[in-house]
Amino acid sequence: MNEQRRQVLQMLAEGKITADEAERLIDALGREQPESPPGAVPRPKPRPKYLRVVVNSEDDPGGDGPSRVNIRVPLQLLRAGVRLTSLIPPQALTKVNDELTRSGVPIDLTQLKPQHIEELVEHLDDLTVDVDQPDAKVQVFCE
Repeated sequence: MNEQRRQVLQMLAEGKITADEAERLIDALGREQPESPPGAVPRPKPRPKYLRVVVNSEDDPGGDGPSRVNIRVPLQLLRAGVRLTSLIPPQALTKVNDELTRSGVPIDLTQLKPQHIEELVEHLDDLTVDVDQPDAKVQVFCE
């Protein structure tokens, strides 16, 4: 991440600018990036390291003003979790899958493989989810 983008995110984290203002600044920084000269080898996109979830709420009932949630989950944690599933005995996996399904999470841990996580992370890299509600804004993205 370049220094200018980091500064914008820092201002956002400190509450000096809103998420909308940060988004506009980052977009403007992206447009300012110089085009690479013809024939130059494009640099590979850096591998994302974190899954980021940001929630901004203008009105927090029962609170003292705006609330903010800023979660940064290392993607390496997801990768490690997938590798750990290979250590769970098959009988236990069946029980875990049954409980997950009963709880409304239809995931089959026996089908979860490290290459699937890498593919998921690759697709998450291009994903940004913005949810605007009258009293909150939620953003999910990789960085």
